[in-house]
Amino acid sequence: MALAPRVRRLLSAERTPIPRHLSDITTLGDECPARDAALSEPGVEAIWRATKALYRGGMSPGIGLCLRRRGQVFLDRGLGYADLESGRLLTPNTPVCLFSASKSITAMLVHHLVEQGLVNLDDPVTRYLPAYGQQGKGDTTLRHLLTHRAGIPRPDQPVEPDILFRPREILDLLCAARPTAFGAQAYHAITAGFVLGAVVEAVTGESLNATLDRVIRQPMGMRYFTYGGTGPERARDVVTGMPMKLVDLFLNHAVGGTLDAVVRVTNDERFQNAVIPAGNLYATAEEASRFFQMLLNGGVWNGQRLFREETVAQALQPASRRPRFDRTLMLPLNFSAGFMLGNRGISLFGPAAPRAFGHLGFISIYCWADPQRKLSGALLTTGKGLIGPHLPALLSLQHTINRVTRR
Repeated sequence: MALAPRVRRLLSAERTPIPRHLSDITTLGDECPARDAALSEPGVEAIWRATKALYRGGMSPGIGLCLRRRGQVFLDRGLGYADLESGRLLTPNTPVCLFSASKSITAMLVHHLVEQGLVNLDDPVTRYLPAYGQQGKGDTTLRHLLTHRAGIPRPDQPVEPDILFRPREILDLLCAARPTAFGAQAYHAITAGFVLGAVVEAVTGESLNATLDRVIRQPMGMRYFTYGGTGPERARDVVTGMPMKLVDLFLNHAVGGTLDAVVRVTNDERFQNAVIPAGNLYATAEEASRFFQMLLNGGVWNGQRLFREETVAQALQPASRRPRFDRTLMLPLNFSAGFMLGNRGISLFGPAAPRAFGHLGFISIYCWADPQRKLSGALLTTGKGLIGPHLPALLSLQHTINRVTRR
């Protein structure tokens, strides 16, 4: 089925023609038979139909989806384009920016230091970064940063998005910032990550990517899974959807930049040389699913223990008894020290997922695990648009995944 011209225009003003049959732009990874994951072939096909319906909504040039059940990869596919201009396809081997889902990986590096006895989440940040105590922030702890309660959801002065390429300057700004609503939950889109990354580097004496490589990437056999540094094979992001002033106002409030500005920065070659702990880890969908499967395994991958089971349990402990209204995202959410958590009703990870945990990334990146369903997954998309025809299809895909893997 060909996409209607109106929908295709949402992808890009200059676009590679979209084939009539989506099979022409579909690539498959290594998948097990449905029965090996205790699923039916019709169930897996229902998930893929829902994925194709999401693509036909016209809001993403490329989609990567990898799902595991009981540790078995039963779906690992790329659909669409990694680069619209060249027509390069997005395959299961294409690294995609996880944006804010990077926070969960950075958080686990902090939890690794806790496990090693090198830091304590309830220590003040100033124990590791003395300069952070300015403007009354001396009582801020690592836990405050991880649970979005440090009072620095965004810089307290206007900044250009290009500042992301000057991390030392960002850290100086955050150290000098005056906190607002300290202790209240207000999602820290980018800010807390820089402070946490600096703490990891101060304690280990190595770069954040070196710690990531040593603790997670090499033991798990990842090809990518780095902050930046993937090269030209990465997927490029595209602004899509219906332009609305309200969307840019919200994004300015949440992340400090308009949709166009954020996408421009992420496609800049300098973004590959930057380390943005809360925003630029690149991975394939399979690698992201692999990481969450390791957490679902209690910190073990292929018989090798990366984290103690109690470390994973502590990382997933809810920060509050029930979801709290988030002052940045303007909706009720429950966080742990590094993860977004599901709930019994409709949640970020679909319906009836009270024990699910994971993280969303810039608008349409989902990385998560659900212990009740023995499920780990990653949905990576390259289209960046908040309002558009994809929303019902996205909800339908979440519902289908949860329905098919429920038993």
